[in-house]
Amino acid sequence: MNILVLNCGSSTVKFQIIQTDLEMMKNDSERCLASGNCEKIGSEQALYGMRATGSEGIKGVRPLRDHREAICAIFDWINSGQAGIEGVSSLKDIQAVGHRILHGGERFTKSTLIDDQVLQGISDLIPLGPLHQRPQVMGIQACREFMGHDIPQVAVFDPSFHTTMRPINYLYALPYEYYERYQIRRYGFHGTSYRYVTQKYAALTNTPIDKVNIIILHLGNGSSVCAVKEGKCLDTSMGFTPLEGLVMGTRCGDLDASILPFLMEHAQLDGKGLDDLMNKKSGLLGISGLSSDMRDIEEAAVSGHERAKLALDMFCLRLTKYIGSYFAEMHGAQAIVFTGGIGQNSPIVRAQACEGLECMGIDIDLALNDSLKRGTAGDIARADSRVKIWVIPTNEEVMIARDTFTIIRNAECGMRNSEFVMRNA
Repeated sequence: MNILVLNCGSSTVKFQIIQTDLEMMKNDSERCLASGNCEKIGSEQALYGMRATGSEGIKGVRPLRDHREAICAIFDWINSGQAGIEGVSSLKDIQAVGHRILHGGERFTKSTLIDDQVLQGISDLIPLGPLHQRPQVMGIQACREFMGHDIPQVAVFDPSFHTTMRPINYLYALPYEYYERYQIRRYGFHGTSYRYVTQKYAALTNTPIDKVNIIILHLGNGSSVCAVKEGKCLDTSMGFTPLEGLVMGTRCGDLDASILPFLMEHAQLDGKGLDDLMNKKSGLLGISGLSSDMRDIEEAAVSGHERAKLALDMFCLRLTKYIGSYFAEMHGAQAIVFTGGIGQNSPIVRAQACEGLECMGIDIDLALNDSLKRGTAGDIARADSRVKIWVIPTNEEVMIARDTFTIIRNAECGMRNSEFVMRNA
């Protein structure tokens, strides 16, 4: 089955076309046939890049007013006859679409086949994550418009892995009525990545999934930590929104809430101004005054840029604190696992995050850490470290494709069984 995986962000659309079936899923051998993205959506100078696997593809600049236009541009490329995608000459060769959905609230706790009711439910959750949820609704609608209602679409909800958290982990110490009335609670995000990495760790270490006890750090422009106990989420750093927790590219992470009314009074910031400040102007960018990209931060820090070094140190110290607190909450862990763009590719961050954790039996091998080839999985702990330290590249798109394939196959099997019963009644 050829599955289009769509990830609509606040100003981006990323996509992959993934080929999968039961045998490929069993052997972890799904194939990415094509990939690409559109950035700076909403501007006259939007960027796009699309390529079939093994080819140079195309890239350029063009106006893209909204996510519908971006998806239309992607579909035009697929239908052009010049994309060169193996086995896909047009949209007719795509059998299903899987969508990454930011928020499922308490209603959607697992991946779901999209019908009108589900689409309305996703739309109802826009207030919980307007920057991402609204574009994702637009993505579902655009696929219906351009591909037809007969093409099955599946919603894969980012927080679903975290639904196993206990009330003591997901509730805030606010009056309980606000949870009952507005569902204000910690939801957690990056769940699709955590689910993939948990399964991958189990396979790599030959550990039964219900015996997996690890702390995963998903580090990128958005970053979070997850304590996985017995293969399930025990706790995670992101909360009601993806703002809580770690220092991130442009997000502040954990913050004394009393700072906000102080800034409203003294810096004359309204609600939108505060939201922009915490989500778009803080984190690595806000501290360094230079960039939100860890590659730029590391390069500048090595060159002596003091605020870049401060941003790097703050980022890593927050990681160390969360590792330590989750290690205690879990009563120990088998391994610390780094994933995401920064986690997979930054030896500096991995080494600095593990500093001082030797007292817990977490002892990194600096030579292994520095020599690990990018994009590969490996254990970078010292041989005598009681706790292993793994780097495992994530693959959220494959996880979305697997969910999409499984849900559609189960629905088709159910339909066939129902037809058989009807005929033989």
